[in-house]
Amino acid sequence: MLELLWALGAIILIDVVLGGENAIVIAMAANRLPEELRRKAILWGTVGAIAVRFLSVVALTYLLMIPGLRLIGGLALLYIAWKLVSSSEETEEVKAADTFWAAIGTIVMADAVMGLDNALAIAGAAGGNWWLIIFGLLVSVPIVLLGSTVVAKAMQRWPKLIWGGAGVLALVAAKMIYDEPLLAGLLRST
Repeated sequence: MLELLWALGAIILIDVVLGGENAIVIAMAANRLPEELRRKAILWGTVGAIAVRFLSVVALTYLLMIPGLRLIGGLALLYIAWKLVSSSEETEEVKAADTFWAAIGTIVMADAVMGLDNALAIAGAAGGNWWLIIFGLLVSVPIVLLGSTVVAKAMQRWPKLIWGGAGVLALVAAKMIYDEPLLAGLLRST
């Protein structure tokens, strides 16, 4: 039960920290559109982005079962956590689209690239539990759709929140590395 609660908490925090970043990119991509088209582009772009994210999480969940890939995934999450805190002042420039379809394309492509860290973190924290994976994806939808402003303002007001998110990523990474079958004898020898 404690492990389930840890996974739920980790997934929610991962979604808040990493999903907030994606939400900002979505807002920037649709920035130049008229209000009505902007809302539609954000909605449909997010639907496409969530579909891509779901496919990524499914693929990563299966890939993490291959010996050696948990270690690589854990090391990748450590790098993402480090990048999160070391470049928290930088923002990536996203070109605002001028048309509805260009905005949707930008949103889906940006989330496919940026959402990989989120997908890897969810797959790692869920540990193969499909209910947790579905929960993580469902939590990410409102965070990306509705939470961009709130998350951005909270991170601006309390920049140290980034450290909490990076800490959770580091813990998920450590668990993935610890659970790596290739290192089982080395890490668990008594």
